[in-house]
Amino acid sequence: MTKLTIRDIARAAGVSTATVSRALRGMDNVDTRTREHVLAVARRLDYSVSPSASRLATGRSGTIGIVTPFVGRWYFTELFAGIEAALAPHDLDLLIHTTEEPAGTVPVTEAHVRLRRRVDGAIVIGLGPGSRELAHLAASGIPLVLVGAEVAGITSVAIDDRAAAAVAVSHLADLGHRRIGLISGRPLPTPFLPENDRLAGYLDVLRARRLPHPRTHRRVGGFTVSGGARAMAGLLDVEPRVTAVFSMSDEMAYGALHVMRRAGVRASGARDAGDIAVVGFDGHDLADVFDLTTVEQPVRRLGKLAMELLMRQLQGDRPSSIVVPTTLRVRASTDGNVANE
Repeated sequence: MTKLTIRDIARAAGVSTATVSRALRGMDNVDTRTREHVLAVARRLDYSVSPSASRLATGRSGTIGIVTPFVGRWYFTELFAGIEAALAPHDLDLLIHTTEEPAGTVPVTEAHVRLRRRVDGAIVIGLGPGSRELAHLAASGIPLVLVGAEVAGITSVAIDDRAAAAVAVSHLADLGHRRIGLISGRPLPTPFLPENDRLAGYLDVLRARRLPHPRTHRRVGGFTVSGGARAMAGLLDVEPRVTAVFSMSDEMAYGALHVMRRAGVRASGARDAGDIAVVGFDGHDLADVFDLTTVEQPVRRLGKLAMELLMRQLQGDRPSSIVVPTTLRVRASTDGNVANE
């Protein structure tokens, strides 16, 4: 069988070979309708463009970078799923680079330098304005989109973590709780901006309502179920005991609920019964199974929007940043009246 060439595609599409070449390689100077027509003809004839030829022609690597503090957590896997779904039609590769180190710092290393040389653009998760890595990436001039943080001059998609945390803690305070504990992912402050904003929202409510907020009411759970269990065990030892807990992730809240159950402590909003109310954060798939009240955020949609914003930048656009709303989903862990609804 004779190998197809761009001349065959041009003949079938009714356009010049130069137009076919530009359309197949994603280059400029081809209007959207013509590009879609050429691509449709190429698919129908089962023609595929050489990736190496395409990259030489455009001067691009054909790779998108993701800079992230974690990979093995529910939030990040959901985010990556959204990114990949939006990336699929563009025939590009993903390169994931993690910034997390045991000490929680974000150093600029030779690996980061290599990253900037190997990608056409990057999605950066959670790094705030004080991050050296973000500063170096921005200075490199490659297109960037931030997820979970807002920094002047850089396109971003995020929720309002501070406001969302304040809603969660206000819910607990409205139930009459005065001693409200906190489980964070890492010691605060941290280079991961959403955690700092959630701490700020937590403190906003406690200070506004003149409620106690000693550091003994805060524990670190590492964004894992086991870490949340250890954090809750620590909170149960504090006297006077907290009557409610705000967990910065649902996974840590699951661990907290497990320890409470083993200690004979029920999760509900009944302050006078020795129970402890628990609110999580994320909208994890299992939150309903655990009857967990949580702040739901559309994580997969955040990833999809981030990829779409980055593609628009690669095409020469300058898209505006987006703030996506969250929802407080009340369940039995703070209100026994909804246990079986």
